[in-house]
Formats: sequence, C-alpha cells, structure tokens
Amino acid sequence: MKQFTQEIFISEKQTGHKKLTAPAKLFAYVLDPVTIAPDRRRPAIIICPGGGYGHLSDRESEPVAMQYLSMGYHVFVLHYSLAPDVFPYSQMELAMAVSYIRSLESKWLIDTQKIIVSGFSAGGHLACSLGAFWNQEFLYGPLGLTPEAICPNGMILGYPVVSAGSCCHAGSIKNLLGTKSEDESMRRLVSMEYQVGPHTPKTFLWHTSTDDSVPVKNSYLLAEALTEHGVNVEMHIYPSGCHGLSLANKEVSGDDGRYVNPQCQSWIPLVKIWLENF
Repeated sequence: MKQFTQEIFISEKQTGHKKLTAPAKLFAYVLDPVTIAPDRRRPAIIICPGGGYGHLSDRESEPVAMQYLSMGYHVFVLHYSLAPDVFPYSQMELAMAVSYIRSLESKWLIDTQKIIVSGFSAGGHLACSLGAFWNQEFLYGPLGLTPEAICPNGMILGYPVVSAGSCCHAGSIKNLLGTKSEDESMRRLVSMEYQVGPHTPKTFLWHTSTDDSVPVKNSYLLAEALTEHGVNVEMHIYPSGCHGLSLANKEVSGDDGRYVNPQCQSWIPLVKIWLENF
C-alpha cells in the first residue's frame, strides 16, 4: 500500500473569498495491485470527516479509512477548509479531489465509474453538496474543470447535516456561511433537500433517532427529496445512539464507552453489501 499526501489549493480568484486557513490536504491510501489480477481497477472512496465545519474529527478519518481499505477500495481522507473560510471553499476542494483522483486512473488503477464520497455530520453535508452541485457552473467553472470530472458516482452519508431550516445544526451553518448565515437565499442554497435532483448519485444513508446534535429529520428530509427525484437511496435509521458514532465501536470510543453502540455497528457490513451491488 502506498501512503502520501496531496495538497489542494483553491485561489481567492476561484472563490471570490480571501483564503484564511491552510490549503486542504488529501491523505491517500492506495492499495498495491494483486499478483493474480495485476490490471484490476479498484473503486475509490473519499472520506469527509465531520466537525461542524469548525474542526475535523479524527474518529471519522483513519479508523473509517481502514474499514474501506479492508473491503478492497483505494481510500482518501480530505482535510478540507474550515471556518473562517466559507462556502464554497470546501465544496471546490472536494470537487478538485474527485477530479485529481479520476485523472490518475491509469497510474493508480482506479475504477473511475465508482468514485464514492463518504461524509459524516458536516462532512456528510459537504459530500452531499458535491452530489447536488457537480453540474453547477459556479462550482466547476472557476476550477477550469468539467462536470464529468468532478461528479461523484455515489454517496455514503452518516448522520449528515442536510438542512439550514428548522432542524438545522446551527453551528455548522454559521461556520459554513460566516457573515451570510442569516441570508435566507444562502441558507436555502446550502439546504440539500432543495438542491438534490435526478442528477444526484445513488445514496447510502444512516442516522439515529436519538441524535441530539443533528436531528434525524435531516436524513428524512434528504431521503424524501432523493426519492421524489427518482434517486436510488438506501436508508437505515437506528432507534438509539448519540451523534458522532463513526464506527460505533471501541476503536473510536474513549474509556467511557459513549460511542460504543453494537446495533449501529451494522452500518459497516450493510454498506459493504451496498458497495458490492453498486
């Protein structure tokens, strides 16, 4: 396996905003070819950790990457821009990451028809943003890319921030929009239940009913919108569990065991089946 880091830089000219934080970084875990099938192309998964667009959760980064690697996927973890950088910085960075991975199809033996974005909480919002906006000129145009270059083929969303409406996670929306967080037109623009459409890729979605940070209604709104547009969606709503479960096992939990939830651990084998039948 090869491990390396690629810096992703988005300029002020591309976003219209002065860059206030360090450039994004893409941490790569690229599997080596196997002897029995040296030309086999592998799918790729890009992980967007959560953290309310204010920080990045380590619990939703490498531990999750190891799970996807064990399934035979090339895996990339995107450390995207956070507040005080605002929309659409992180969306452009994820778009650039998809294009970068797709452009190195031959070098890394990547199945370019199966590049999946996987996000948790605010990272789920980021992943879903690309699924909604990949065909929008405001996203691909300033990057000098085509819609096809940045289009994800699927989305895996864990307890995602979806809406800037009544069930929003206020901190995420404030960090994402900055001084425009009270602008109703901007809030609607970043409310994914209004932005997804027939062009949005197939989706695997999970949440818990007792999430006290990002209400489960976010996932219901997204699933309803996707279904109305004919998008293939698989959704699992677990009866209990706190926000930020990640793998829901001891690997991602402290000594208090707060993030251990045996029932929610089933999302890993379920998403494995979903990916195998993609």
